[in-house]
Amino acid sequence: MPPGEGAFLLMPKPLPHRLDPDTYPVHQIAQTRFQDMDINGHLNNVAFAALFENARVQLNRNVRPWADRPANERTMVAAVEINYLREGNFPDDVTVCSGIGRIGTSSWTIEQAMFQNGQCIATCDTVVVCRTDNQAKPLRAEIVEGLKTQMVRSG
Repeated sequence: MPPGEGAFLLMPKPLPHRLDPDTYPVHQIAQTRFQDMDINGHLNNVAFAALFENARVQLNRNVRPWADRPANERTMVAAVEINYLREGNFPDDVTVCSGIGRIGTSSWTIEQAMFQNGQCIATCDTVVVCRTDNQAKPLRAEIVEGLKTQMVRSG
């Protein structure tokens, strides 16, 4: 087997509920751009990342408006994993579906899927960490309650 070819064999298939847009509480339609194309005429990996990021920021704002955040509290992305399932194309719009997959002590995971023309073309999992006074501390009750309203339905 040529180097790198086995990588796709190791990537687990997404759970079935991740491929269903109705699983996710938040849907955002996004326009693809000509500049998002790679040399093969498909959406490039940077475009996928940016589309997921825009939807992720909107979800976080829905959960916890910036004005409600204490001055000493910050959130930051600790990890992002994108699985590319199909090619995406310009000029077709995409729908990025988002929801909360897991709530931890000081972090949460956002689960997302990107759909184009009725097909899931990618999934994304992002771990967001909340820090207060530059330290990981338990999430405030208001954050947890907001996150719970945006949970992914796993079937």
